[in-house]
Amino acid sequence: MAADDENVKGTAEIMKLAEKGMELMKAGEVQELEGDKDAAAAFKAEVDAKIAALKAEADALTGKDNKKARTEKGKEASELGKTKEYIDAERIMKGLPPKNGNFVKAGQAAAAPKAAAAPKESGYPEEKAEPEAAEADTKKKAEKKPKKEESAGISKAERDELEKLKNDIIALKKQLKEEGMSGGQMNKDERVVGMVTRMNELKEKESPGSTTGKGDDSKDKKKGKALSAEAEASVKAKEEEIEAYRQKLVTEFKYSKKEINADPDMMDMVAELNKLKGGKK
Repeated sequence: MAADDENVKGTAEIMKLAEKGMELMKAGEVQELEGDKDAAAAFKAEVDAKIAALKAEADALTGKDNKKARTEKGKEASELGKTKEYIDAERIMKGLPPKNGNFVKAGQAAAAPKAAAAPKESGYPEEKAEPEAAEADTKKKAEKKPKKEESAGISKAERDELEKLKNDIIALKKQLKEEGMSGGQMNKDERVVGMVTRMNELKEKESPGSTTGKGDDSKDKKKGKALSAEAEASVKAKEEEIEAYRQKLVTEFKYSKKEINADPDMMDMVAELNKLKGGKK
């Protein structure tokens, strides 16, 4: 009980010092407040002990059933290390002034606040502000335009990521199928959904409209142009790719016709085929 009383008393003293520090901060601009290392060290040690205890409790909660409780413990431990008091304590231990006014040594005074700048006696700043603001807006718009052009297409790293995602999705679906999942359940798995979403983002960035099946194909359809020999070859190659993938879904994953049609990769390839055909199905 005596130890508990000492902890309560110590915590109360720490909070009093923190309140004094905040008062100094509110009174005006404080010039390099000197922190109380002893108070900061005591507070930090107490919080570190709590964090360690929470992490130990989280580590003890093993298995899927305890995932939620384990996450909550980890989050609680993380939040303890993000408080303003803890941040100031760490800064003081590093020899830096407390930016939130906690653990400040007593007897420090705040500097007088800076005087507001006096308004100009002559001129009409209100009239000058409008053209300056308009000029600034024009400059900002001009700076934003090149960014859109730079974002067109994808980099080599993004292209490599796209190819890896395609392979990872196939491998993950195979694993999920072996675990007993149906095609519909696989497509709803959060890992599959995340990878498919990222894959579609990269595809859309590489070729706008490719993931929706929309784009300039509607214009080509209206023109009624016949496909060239090169286009016909591309269509045939894509059809063979689709058929090979369809067979893989049937033989390896045991997909039904409905599941095949709902498969994200299959939908992308069909959209690409339609685009090659000029919108014709």
